[in-house]
Amino acid sequence: MKQLGIKKLYYSISEVSKITDLEQYVLRYWESEFEQLQPAKNRAGNRIYTNKEIKLILFIKKLLREERYTIEGAKQVIATYMPDADTGEQLELIPEQGQSQNLSSSAPTASPTKSVDNRLTNDLGEIKLFLEELLVKLS
Repeated sequence: MKQLGIKKLYYSISEVSKITDLEQYVLRYWESEFEQLQPAKNRAGNRIYTNKEIKLILFIKKLLREERYTIEGAKQVIATYMPDADTGEQLELIPEQGQSQNLSSSAPTASPTKSVDNRLTNDLGEIKLFLEELLVKLS
């Protein structure tokens, strides 16, 4: 059961892996590539991530996976990256495949399907424009 009103300040690498939907070895590799990504370590030597670092990881993921930057290109973009002010939001874990979410019916939730549909519609529109321009160039 999730306690309301308690903000988590630090996340373990396994929690960050679930939040960002990235493997732990990817997170460790990105630490070696991006100097801005340096999570602190606790007394046991385990990495502890803050919300700011998780937002940076999500930005790097967007650059590399969605916008198809190379690591060198992403480093140049990250050099000018200014993270948003910490809004105090609690980050949610992404459920593992095959694991159902335990949601209470007391609060309605926004449908993630709408944002995915909008994103897909925009992507398809961009692809259509690209293909039309390509067809004109080939003609």
